[in-house]
Amino acid sequence: MEIFKTISELQQSLKADRDKGLLIGFVPTMGALHKGHLSLVEQAAKENDRVVVSIFVNPTQFNDPNDLKNYPRNLDADAGLLSTVVCDYIFVPSVTEIYPDSDTREFDFGTLETVMEGHFRPGHFNGVAQVVSKLFSIVMPDRAYFGLKDFQQYSIIKNLKEKLHLPVNLVACETVREDDGLALSSRNKLLTPEHRIVVPQIYRILKEARADATNFTPHEVKTRVIGKIDSLGLLKTEYFEIVDELTLQSVTDWNQKGTKVGCIAVFAGSVRLIDNIVFDK
Repeated sequence: MEIFKTISELQQSLKADRDKGLLIGFVPTMGALHKGHLSLVEQAAKENDRVVVSIFVNPTQFNDPNDLKNYPRNLDADAGLLSTVVCDYIFVPSVTEIYPDSDTREFDFGTLETVMEGHFRPGHFNGVAQVVSKLFSIVMPDRAYFGLKDFQQYSIIKNLKEKLHLPVNLVACETVREDDGLALSSRNKLLTPEHRIVVPQIYRILKEARADATNFTPHEVKTRVIGKIDSLGLLKTEYFEIVDELTLQSVTDWNQKGTKVGCIAVFAGSVRLIDNIVFDK
């Protein structure tokens, strides 16, 4: 496993690999790695000859300076975790390496970016598009791997691939959870012991919502989910939406065509957690 801090060094090794006809798998991360990230790396190793993991806390996707400042960072711990799986290259660039000049590009994702995360975190997805497009141009992977916990982000990246005609295959991987159902997230490390006890209720309530779909309208299910979570006292729902998988627009009738996904953001104290569940309708 090699660690690269500059684009030129990484690209030199990747060129040698491509010259041998090797396939490149890529897992972009912001560090603070956990078993969810490792599952992406393991999937990449199964399907490619070389695996690249980037660790870069991208400043342009944070609309809250405190969130950027407090985002957990521990390269030694991350490298230690990656040493337990097949990872060939770790790319750890500085901000100036990725952004030698300000990135002024503006992307238009239409209604995909005006709802849910896009509504509550203005500018977030433009920052995601900036860094993902840059990383793709640096690594030039055959396949790139993303977790479906960030469901809306994956939808944005799919749209970005189409807009820019990027020659990469995107691979979506299922959310990895703790035994108690909590979706793995780097932000889980910031939870207080008190909040950590209650946050598994989020997924439990989402599963109840899926069962409720038989007897209640989408609007009624939405109201019930928000009410249950907020009644716990330690949690506060920022949003819960039941949306069409492709358009991300709210579903008003279960009989509408297409897969429906329930997407949620919840504050546990100052820690913001997201999750989602697919409705079998």
